[in-house]
Amino acid sequence: MRHLRLFVTVADELHFSRAAERLGMAQPPLSQAIRRLEKELGAELFDRSGRGVRLSAAGTALLEEAHELLAREERLRALARRAAAGGLGTLRAGVPPDTTAAVLSALLAACAEHAPGLSVDLQEVTTGEQLRLLSSGGLDVGVVHHPVDATDLCLGPGVPLDLGVVLPRTSPLARLPEVTLGELSGHDLVLFPRAHAPGWYDRILDVCRAAGFVPGRVRHASNPEFLLAFVTAGHGVAFDQGPLARKEPRVAWRPLAERPLTLHIGGAWPTGRTAHPAARRFADLAADVLARDHTATARRAPHPPEGPPRPWSVVYG
Repeated sequence: MRHLRLFVTVADELHFSRAAERLGMAQPPLSQAIRRLEKELGAELFDRSGRGVRLSAAGTALLEEAHELLAREERLRALARRAAAGGLGTLRAGVPPDTTAAVLSALLAACAEHAPGLSVDLQEVTTGEQLRLLSSGGLDVGVVHHPVDATDLCLGPGVPLDLGVVLPRTSPLARLPEVTLGELSGHDLVLFPRAHAPGWYDRILDVCRAAGFVPGRVRHASNPEFLLAFVTAGHGVAFDQGPLARKEPRVAWRPLAERPLTLHIGGAWPTGRTAHPAARRFADLAADVLARDHTATARRAPHPPEGPPRPWSVVYG
């Protein structure tokens, strides 16, 4: 390809000295390179017998093909650069099962805008399973619930999400503007199975115990409908950002005083050379989308009923 570029320049100038000057090289090496190309092709490309330099019949035939080959080479180089930058191919990405449709839609739209040539294969996977797949090569990037114990992973920016409590609407606590964890004492707690996100599961129970809320029983629900069924039946309370409560009129959502439970969620991807070039960018986009969604959710959060002011309370732990 280098010899073809030299040939095209000489063919454009029809003068070896001017071509060499344009190429930033001496004339003798240029002449030698053209001779090597002619020897390789088995045909003379220039007629050097007259006063000037003219294309031979073989040179004229080669020139058009050379232009096309060089243009194709540039397209290949551009393609390789885009792939190396994460703009092409397929990115296998995991997201938690509780990810809302609004977040998924916004995340896919952001990926399409920033890397239109990249195909994002989104998979609904729990944090625990994502960590296993990231380590085994089954996923390129994931969106996980912190804390995670994975020294072989890079972690992107985490987005803090404050959780409130989901209560039966008939509960006396639903009449309060906010609820302390200690006031939940005596209730059962509905949580996701520990295998979904072990670090976050343990963190929730540790914070609850430190604040005086030791659940009588911990019930497990893998999907929102099952969780809401437990709460509406009076079999426990649950923690959520707020959107879950809007799906069921028989429950109420109230913020937790002092905001003791803050879920951190963010991207994770393998370290080293095996990392997908688009993994970090995906993690950044996911953080942006989650932060915007959390802000919008906070604005739409259901307003607690009016009531007398309650005394300040401090949660230790």
